Amino acid sequence: MNGNDLRLRVQDLSIDFGGLKAVSEFSCELHNGELVGLIGPNGAGKTTVFNMLSGIYAPSEGEIEFRDRRSNSHLVKNLSPAKLNTLGIARTFQNIRLFSKLTVEDNIRIALHANRTSGPIDALLRLRRFRIDEERMSTQTIELLSLFKIEHKKNELALNLPYGEQRKLEIARALASNPSLLLLDEPAAGMNPQETEELMKIISFIKDEFRLTILLIEHDMRLVMGICKRLLVLDYGRIIAAGTPDEIRRDPAVIKAYLGTEAVNG
Repeated sequence: MNGNDLRLRVQDLSIDFGGLKAVSEFSCELHNGELVGLIGPNGAGKTTVFNMLSGIYAPSEGEIEFRDRRSNSHLVKNLSPAKLNTLGIARTFQNIRLFSKLTVEDNIRIALHANRTSGPIDALLRLRRFRIDEERMSTQTIELLSLFKIEHKKNELALNLPYGEQRKLEIARALASNPSLLLLDEPAAGMNPQETEELMKIISFIKDEFRLTILLIEHDMRLVMGICKRLLVLDYGRIIAAGTPDEIRRDPAVIKAYLGTEAVNG
């Protein structure tokens, strides 16, 4: 890989909370089309890294460079989550954050609104541009829900979906914003083995279908090792290893800090 296909460059990212350094000198590069896993024990700083990359936390030190679909470079360390989303960075959360009292369909349509071409006057007078927007959004909503096989539940409230389907809806909503970088925070949390297997296939499919670069936090080692070509391992806020799944599985520091000896034989 070369610099021409760089999507994200993070250099020496650190953050302090009340004198405690939660993440220290985190650096990585993600290239177009990569699916990279970020793993480590609970409390290692994985979600804190996501919160800095998505604008929720302001890093104490370091730089974040993001290249959009047009290869325009942006230094994004101090941008808001909304601005980052318009540039092409979307994420899901460890704790699901849906509009629970809105329908499944409306959760997707809200994310699609950023790409509307019509304005208030078009909507008020129901002009052609407004009607085209509405038809496009309806079509895209069904297409996204169909990817996750929940299109038949479009009129249900999000809070009434089973937990696994709420997870799927959150990913579908993230895709609706047309990102080029997708941050998935434990997408398989709470899913049974069959749902996890299905999710593995979906993540691999959407990466190629939507031309995405994906950074994935996940504790399910079967999922991570099965779909990620490269892994980063955090412990106490620092990267202790980086490499292919096979390299990580056999790394003594990773085995000691996180995987345990069963990972070598698994």
